[in-house]
Amino acid sequence: MSKKAVVLVSGGLDSATVLAIAREQGFECYTLAFDYGQRHRAELKAARRVADAHGAAAFKMITLDLSSIGGSALTDLNIPVPEAGGDGIPVTYVPARNTVFLSIALGWAEVLQADDIFIGVNAVDYSGYPDCRPDFIAAFERLANVATKAGVEGHAMTIHTPLIDLSKTDIVRRGTQLGVNYAETVSCYSADEQGRACGHCDSCALRKQGFDEAGIPDPTRYIA
Repeated sequence: MSKKAVVLVSGGLDSATVLAIAREQGFECYTLAFDYGQRHRAELKAARRVADAHGAAAFKMITLDLSSIGGSALTDLNIPVPEAGGDGIPVTYVPARNTVFLSIALGWAEVLQADDIFIGVNAVDYSGYPDCRPDFIAAFERLANVATKAGVEGHAMTIHTPLIDLSKTDIVRRGTQLGVNYAETVSCYSADEQGRACGHCDSCALRKQGFDEAGIPDPTRYIA
């Protein structure tokens, strides 16, 4: 019988790769996406496509309103999306996003009696986000195992981050080996409603660089 895992899916390149890796490792995958007030819905449609393509046992979408607290170019339309990440933590950082997402994933994992959660955080091309670092993941895993009934009763929770030390190039190569159709994914911070990428934001630049350096044709649909 396959072990169950909750896999966070955003519709982007990284989370699609993580889902393929979890499936390859033999997990029965319960995919979790969030409508958190981000700029566009295209990535949510992509998340469902990715879940269906990789045979997820379930797809759940949770609605939150992180736009009500703002503080990020991804949730506040008054803050423009920059074309480069710059120094320090960029304005595309969404305050506490991964902490919130992992907390809800943890709750669903308990209900499913799953001991494993997968998330596509990356510390190499992480754009300066503090909640994509190994220290954060290790701290959250410790919390998970003292804050839950499952943890107290000896069912240790593991937070899997298979991309944590990979470059975008390595991620593209790994996903391609696993048959991920990256044309179905949306990574752009400013994608249009058809899921076409702007080609100028930091996320687009990292994605394009990954395909170029991997020597794999970029399947991304661009606005122009």
